[in-house]
Amino acid sequence: MYLADRSKPTVEDTARRRGRRRVTSTVVALGTVSLLTDISSESLSAVLPLYLTVVLGLSPLAYGVIDGIYQGASALVRILGGWLSDRTDRPKWVAFIGYALSALTKLVLIPAQGFAAISAIVSVDRLGKGLRTAPRDALIATASDEASLGRSFGVHRALDTVGAAVGPLLAFGILWIVPGDYRSVFVASFAAALAGLVVLGLLVPDLRPRRDSAAARAAVTDAARPAPAPSVPRPSLRLMLRSPGLRRLVAAAAILGVLTVSDGFLYLSLQQRDSFAAQYFPLLFVGTNIAYFSLAVPLGHLSDRVGRPHVLVLGHVLLVAAYLCAAGPVGGLGTTILCLLFLGAFYAATDGVLAALTSTLVPTASRAVGIATTQTVVAISRFASSLLFGLLWVRVGRAPAVWVFAVALFVAVPVAWALVRNLRPAVEA
Repeated sequence: MYLADRSKPTVEDTARRRGRRRVTSTVVALGTVSLLTDISSESLSAVLPLYLTVVLGLSPLAYGVIDGIYQGASALVRILGGWLSDRTDRPKWVAFIGYALSALTKLVLIPAQGFAAISAIVSVDRLGKGLRTAPRDALIATASDEASLGRSFGVHRALDTVGAAVGPLLAFGILWIVPGDYRSVFVASFAAALAGLVVLGLLVPDLRPRRDSAAARAAVTDAARPAPAPSVPRPSLRLMLRSPGLRRLVAAAAILGVLTVSDGFLYLSLQQRDSFAAQYFPLLFVGTNIAYFSLAVPLGHLSDRVGRPHVLVLGHVLLVAAYLCAAGPVGGLGTTILCLLFLGAFYAATDGVLAALTSTLVPTASRAVGIATTQTVVAISRFASSLLFGLLWVRVGRAPAVWVFAVALFVAVPVAWALVRNLRPAVEA
């Protein structure tokens, strides 16, 4: 059974929750954890290509395999992380294990030599990321008022993006002070990851989504006298997948994801078209992160006000605009900045908003695995997109390939809107 769309609060809800719209300290603490962890991971990824190919002497093919592991391995365990979180009703500690695995790999990387050892370490790092993502997002949803979910996820993603921008700057700063000392970067990366782990362990409360939800319903049912110990519902993957709202969201995410060109391809398109992007190529990553950071909170707040499906689809319209900037014949500073602005706005309108929207479509008992399901679909479809776009680039060239994806995404947006515009949240059992 489904009720009215809670992604856009009613007048009564607005009046009743007016005092509870602030982002909670738990969300800020989780954002700090992600900030520190992204400083760690992005400082490492900024130097890993040079370290592997120049210092260790691995071939470009070997690096390509390792990079593929880095990009895609986390998708293998996202649903497992969500399932463990829901099954144990301990999302904090499932996330803690994931963060701990990733932190340890930074330390183990220092003495590692050779393709097999590096591949194994990178695999464990990315599996840790996959394990922690859904439980972390479930904690954000549990700690937030439903009417301000978009803002909460926006704040978290904004802090996360600050770390993604600071990480490469930290790595290049260390190498500027001590040229060639990559192991100092690894030590700094481990220190940042360890700091994030400490913040998670000490400052993030051990929220129990299923237990707390059952207790809240019992309190509402019988507020006049003490209620008996509430029954805590168990997660059910079968019941969750029977939700028509979740199925429609997953379908829309798959359609849009397979038409989402990776950042790297768009940056290469800009670089091949004009000299500005070629000369300042590393700054393209920073530019997108600045746009993402600046817009994550405003667009998250907008999704709370007008409805999360609206902002999710709007994000992909902005992505079409980014494609047009990358494919068009006019280059230079202005076009490049517009492309980065549209790309950052796309992430700000979709990443946290998708998690917030998913959390309203599944019961609390299955929240983490529901979020993990949509995230896994997006990851797999974007992996397929990279293969398809790379093949198209080789066959027809850079600009025609981008134009094909732009037209296809433009056609897919109304289809996705038809799937998500009337989503109804699940009623708790």
